[in-house]
Amino acid sequence: MNNSALDWQKQIYLNGFAGKLPLIPADPSKLERAAKGVMSPKAFAYVAGGAGEDVTIAANRNAFAAVQIVPRMLHDVGVRDPSITLFGQKLPSPLLLSPVGVLELAHPAADIAVAKAAASLGVPYIFSNQASRPMEQCVAVMNGSPRWFQLYWSKSRELVASFVQRAERCGCSAIVVTLDTTMLGWRTQDLDLGYLPFLEGKGIAQYTSDPVFQKMLEEKDDGPEIKRELSWNSVFGLFQMVNNYPGNGFIKKLKSGKPIRAVRKFIATYSNPSTTWNDLRFLRDHTRLPIVLKGILHADDARKAIDFGMDGVIVSNHGGRQVDGAISTFQALPAIADAVNKRIPVLLDSGVRTGSDMFKAIALGATAVCIGRPYVYGLALAGQLGVYHVLRNMMSDFELTMGLAGCASVVEIDMSMIRR
Repeated sequence: MNNSALDWQKQIYLNGFAGKLPLIPADPSKLERAAKGVMSPKAFAYVAGGAGEDVTIAANRNAFAAVQIVPRMLHDVGVRDPSITLFGQKLPSPLLLSPVGVLELAHPAADIAVAKAAASLGVPYIFSNQASRPMEQCVAVMNGSPRWFQLYWSKSRELVASFVQRAERCGCSAIVVTLDTTMLGWRTQDLDLGYLPFLEGKGIAQYTSDPVFQKMLEEKDDGPEIKRELSWNSVFGLFQMVNNYPGNGFIKKLKSGKPIRAVRKFIATYSNPSTTWNDLRFLRDHTRLPIVLKGILHADDARKAIDFGMDGVIVSNHGGRQVDGAISTFQALPAIADAVNKRIPVLLDSGVRTGSDMFKAIALGATAVCIGRPYVYGLALAGQLGVYHVLRNMMSDFELTMGLAGCASVVEIDMSMIRR
């Protein structure tokens, strides 16, 4: 697998010489604007929007801008090795794909397109708990490429165990427990549009494909009643709900009542705000896979993760979608890296947009970084190929930044390479 940055850069320039411009913009801001131009207002708001006034989204980016790289000269960087080893797997780059739900909002191929693109480059894909396609369908197109599974802690422990068992059967290398979304944040863009895709049966494929969840549909329906005023919008919403439920025959599915029950049951069980540290023991008892806690922003929580036998943490504020005014992940990283002291891997997401962002995060103690919105924008613009281009651009940018800063490998990147 040749992922050389110079080869990719050369290909782009040669294509340009032949009159063929890049498929997607390399500039992250232009990439976002281009995606906005092809996505529906509701879809773009759901992906791009944050909590409140988007203060945390801005803080994530501003924190990276406040740190500078200090390149060193005359180091031999003729051969560069951007690979890392994480949980025993050698990866081509310190880059993973964060779990992003409801990808059908961006492109009909959704998670399948992302899985194919990630697999073609050997980049780990963290399957979303709120996926548009079941994890088994993604695994079928990945040819053994690394994959993890994101877990939201449901009100049903039996469902939690079932998700984990499926992830193990799918060959996932780790379970990522998202801690910061026990309730939805106050997402103003979605609220102004009155739009939640789950009410249309979108983003619940992991549930409707799960045997435990299917049994739950036969139980007494204690979910909130979904009432809509009769209108063209409500009729269309019902159509979407039925259409998104697995199986053939629209009328048959409608008469079964399962599509509506599935949405109601999902809303009733999706997340659990009463989850505590002690619940992690249940998960530890049900899997031998590494468990990574996503949403850590305080050093004491990172220490607690180790105390509770966790295998890694992801410094994340959910891309600014949960708490407006929260600390940026890049600001939180140094204290967490110090607290962990290399005992477990420390990953970082939220606000990562460039190869230089990746470099800075690793210099401050991150083992690897994860990206979310950028690959969704690539998906919206050009499906699988769009995701591939976003990943190649990020990986190439990182490799070139690493080399131009005087580092031939990731292990050479440290705090001496940056100034705050």
